[in-house]
Amino acid sequence: MPGARRSLASPVVSGVLCPCGSPHAPPAEGGGSSGGTGGSCGRSLCEASEQERRLRALFQKLDVNRDGALCIHDLAVGLGRLGLQRSELDLLKIVKAGDKDLDGQLDFEEFVHYLQDHEKKLRLVFKSLDKKNDGRIDAQEIVQSLRDLGVKISEQQAEKILKSMDKNGTMTIDWNEWRDYHLLHPVENIPEIILYWKHSTIFDVGENLTVPDEFTVEERQTGMWWRHLVAGGGAGAVSRTCTAPLDRLKVLMQVHASRSNNMCIIGGFTQMIREGGPRSLWRGNGINVLKIAPESAIKFMAYEQIKRFIGTDQEMLRIHERLLAGSLAGAIAQSSIYPMEVLKTRMALRKTGQYSGMLDCAKNILTKEGMSAFYKGYIPNMLGIIPYAGIDLAVYETLKNTWLQRYAVNSADPGVFVLLACGTISSTCGQLASYPLALVRTRMQAQASVEGAPEVTMRGLFKHILKTEGAFGLYRGLAPNFMKVIPAVSISYVVYENLKMTLGVDSR
Repeated sequence: MPGARRSLASPVVSGVLCPCGSPHAPPAEGGGSSGGTGGSCGRSLCEASEQERRLRALFQKLDVNRDGALCIHDLAVGLGRLGLQRSELDLLKIVKAGDKDLDGQLDFEEFVHYLQDHEKKLRLVFKSLDKKNDGRIDAQEIVQSLRDLGVKISEQQAEKILKSMDKNGTMTIDWNEWRDYHLLHPVENIPEIILYWKHSTIFDVGENLTVPDEFTVEERQTGMWWRHLVAGGGAGAVSRTCTAPLDRLKVLMQVHASRSNNMCIIGGFTQMIREGGPRSLWRGNGINVLKIAPESAIKFMAYEQIKRFIGTDQEMLRIHERLLAGSLAGAIAQSSIYPMEVLKTRMALRKTGQYSGMLDCAKNILTKEGMSAFYKGYIPNMLGIIPYAGIDLAVYETLKNTWLQRYAVNSADPGVFVLLACGTISSTCGQLASYPLALVRTRMQAQASVEGAPEVTMRGLFKHILKTEGAFGLYRGLAPNFMKVIPAVSISYVVYENLKMTLGVDSR
């Protein structure tokens, strides 16, 4: 009996959406379903009025209680009558995804918008699975696609997956079978899109305040996640080392530059080399590289625990949930390694011969200033996490979704240039938004190293800078900071890709 009910779904679905993804009239008798994705329909059959009529017919079939809106109960009963069984959790996701006015149900306009968006996502997945580009997915293509996701399965296991969707017994899935099987099934985070649009593990611009990447269940189960983190950490170490002179110049300008001491980029480099030789350009880089590993590990573990605490049943979090979990994880990681941040600033500002090394610097601070010195600037640092992570994530997701909506036709792969451009723009926007807090943090960290400097609070320092230097004073050192973004992103990407290959992570 389940097989009989299942067969009812195909004519209903095929009557609403044609193989090209557009609404059309029902197929002619004996025509059957198209074998591929090409089946282009005539213009007269794809007009808006016909589309609305077909979609409204499906909407009315699902609107069990005839109230003009689809609730979870309507979807459960209506889809059941069409032979499409969905869990309550899946139906809840569908309603949440399409419910624009947050009334807990879908009106016709919301239903149409959801179906159109859903169809586009399904087509992207189908295209990415169709490696041979012949309009069909076979067992070998499923094996290859899952291998790209870090999962190794046999061809027999792939055939079992095929059988669950294959209605005509050909052991291949065409677009119609794929679409019919996944009709009104939530697809919120397609693994292929997640793989192509990795963000925070790739981009290291010296600040580790970004929201952690999402990893698929397969990546977590197969251990690919730690390889990605190790590759990202190694890329960050190389990137930070290559751009360390610009980073040290930024710190010097944040602390020492003022209206009376207008430090330029060339003058800053000349001053550093004259005081300590070429090697002095890398002061503070050792501790900056050293803190990558503990910070990344703590943030990743905290992020996973916070996801469980949030209690979401989704494999991937929605944007606001990612921001909340990522910001909290960032706060925990920063709190854990914050003394290293203070050490990095002090080491970058030190004079030649002032300290023999990191341990000597830490011992000196502890002896002369006490344990509290290791947490100076802590509050502005914590406050800076939210605007940095929030704007970085929002801008990246906006750019990503814009590209997917406008340009993703055959694949979700944006290409290296688009990926780097989106990451660079979003990271730059995040830094720009949180920069005043970062400057105040650095000055508070450095205040004891500047002789005769009075004890100041975050609020007092903001007032002092605005009064004596104006708003421009909150952006001292911004030029070298932005100068290092493009080389930092480019270097970290190249190193990341090479480390991935070394560690056995498939690169696409």
